[in-house]
Amino acid sequence: MSDRAKQRLACGSWPTPITSEAVVADAVRLAEVAADEGAVIWSEGRPAEAGRTALVRRDPDGTLTELLPEDLNARTAVHEYGGGAWWARGGVVWFANWSDQRLYRRDPATRECTPLTPEPEVPRGDRYADGAVSPDGSWMVCVREHHPPDGRGAIDVRNEIVRLDAGEPSPGEVLVSGPDFVSNPRFSPDGQSLCWLEWDHPNMPWDGTRLMVRDLASGEERQIAGGAEESVSEPQWRPDGSLTFISDRSEWWNLYRHSPDGQVEPLTEIEAEIGTPQWVFGVSRYEFLDDGRILFARSRDGFDGLAVRWTDGGVADLKLPFTLVRSLAAAGGSSVVVVAGSTTEEACVSQVTLPEAGGAELQTLRPSRDLTELGVDPEYISIPESLDFPSAGRTSHALLYPPRNPSHEPLEGELPPLYVHVHGGPTSSARSELSLDVQYLTSRGFVVIDLNYGGSTGYGRPYRELLNGSWGIVDVEDAAAVARHLAEAGRVDPQRMCIGGGSAGGFTTLACLARTDTPFGAGGDLYGVADLEALTEDTHKFESRYLDRMVGPYPEAREIYRERSPIYHVDDFSRPLIVLQGLEDEVVPPNQATMIVDALRAKQVPVAYVAFAGEQHGFRQAANIRRALDSELSFFAQIFGFELPEEEGIEPVAIDG
Repeated sequence: MSDRAKQRLACGSWPTPITSEAVVADAVRLAEVAADEGAVIWSEGRPAEAGRTALVRRDPDGTLTELLPEDLNARTAVHEYGGGAWWARGGVVWFANWSDQRLYRRDPATRECTPLTPEPEVPRGDRYADGAVSPDGSWMVCVREHHPPDGRGAIDVRNEIVRLDAGEPSPGEVLVSGPDFVSNPRFSPDGQSLCWLEWDHPNMPWDGTRLMVRDLASGEERQIAGGAEESVSEPQWRPDGSLTFISDRSEWWNLYRHSPDGQVEPLTEIEAEIGTPQWVFGVSRYEFLDDGRILFARSRDGFDGLAVRWTDGGVADLKLPFTLVRSLAAAGGSSVVVVAGSTTEEACVSQVTLPEAGGAELQTLRPSRDLTELGVDPEYISIPESLDFPSAGRTSHALLYPPRNPSHEPLEGELPPLYVHVHGGPTSSARSELSLDVQYLTSRGFVVIDLNYGGSTGYGRPYRELLNGSWGIVDVEDAAAVARHLAEAGRVDPQRMCIGGGSAGGFTTLACLARTDTPFGAGGDLYGVADLEALTEDTHKFESRYLDRMVGPYPEAREIYRERSPIYHVDDFSRPLIVLQGLEDEVVPPNQATMIVDALRAKQVPVAYVAFAGEQHGFRQAANIRRALDSELSFFAQIFGFELPEEEGIEPVAIDG
């Protein structure tokens, strides 16, 4: 449709096929992938099934098989964030089941799923993740997180590596215990050695980890790489007994090789990030082809891409459409299977083959949903651009999504409203793949900023460390700076700028609004932190010392915790706020939401509160995802004074104050 045929309508009011119903319709979240004897297996998070994670196998002839019955859910609660909940070999699949957290084995002949680990002393008291099977197939190792029945919370949770019988129920033999955290246990090709990663409080895995190796016969251990200021991830054994791994010793997460004679050499030396922060288990960013070439994902300027390291050491980007890579797995020969998406297509499962002569061949194994079947024409899809902007004497980064709707444009002289999205973590990053959550706003006339504030990953270790001691300062500066930058450039309406985010992004949202000089007219807090001090007492083990680096050691830095906490600055809080919270959240407990809501109600600041029963940290159920999207939009429509399309039937969210 030409511009001349477009109808002028107030931004925010534009009719769009990208409704909350479309966002969840036939939606799945493809995450991890594995190759096994010619078959490909992947996980699907399904909002329509209450967020259940299903496993699907595709045989070489294209036959698809659902591997789990509907009452089983391949999801682990280790570290609360999970990941690495399943692994496969020889047709057998092992997985952690969400409801009881026991480890199960699916037999390929009978298709029966049998528990291999005993009932814990307390419900979900033993949790399993990140497993690997021994070369002879008789044993497996994995991470076990033990919550004792008489424990005092996070302080008594024990993380260890255990060895289990791969075919029969067993209690598990503890191989590694003592470090605060462990991950990535892997057998050497001859089965004689075991490698793993370990780290201790107050470090998070992106701060510093140790890559360890143990001779299983003698028990002798040695440290291969890493330390308090070096983040090592994704160790892989090679047939010659060498170990490859990702390290940020060069300030960028690159690939390295530890040879059997003890020498360490870089395999890549690029100014881009191959690694990602280990928020979840099961991350895979590189794989070897049979001839020694390495296919890997790398992030640069906010966008992922796939690249190859040739056997002569040369590195080249591949001409493939992907801008976000979630998982890689070697598929034999010159092929790798990937879960990846782009700015115009949601994640799909593909096979990438690299002929020896160069180039790349792509085959889609599990396509993403067809948006045209949902009535979404490609003309509605906003394509992000990388944005660098000045902030407090530094250059910060974001992805900018302009408004896009083939049928509508702003009223004469109208500038679009702005929504600044603040990602969680805070050590995470904006995700550069098609998200209908974002398009839900851009197709209505919003500019959306996906902010990579100082402290985000993807721009090297120095940028990632900008939040050390400065959470609640650097992120707040960058959020305000990008809004002012766009307003001064005449790209957005300075009177209709809002901010929102989940978890750590919720904290930044609250911290931005709890300032008299905030540029934002409203905000959306999704399961965010209002009181940093309370969080140190209530949160889970994985993040229980996270704030030591970003704020300061507690209780020595108690006054800083209070100074940074939005709950102690309610007197400066005058902007309307909507709060969305899962009632089973173990990461940011619901009391964080209710304390800020109650305080704003008492001050008579306009506030809406929507609680979700049965949801944890983030929303997985289709009905709740819809309600969250529509509630936030309804809130901003009421605050900024634009009408919502009647045909959508969005119920107005109740606002107090």
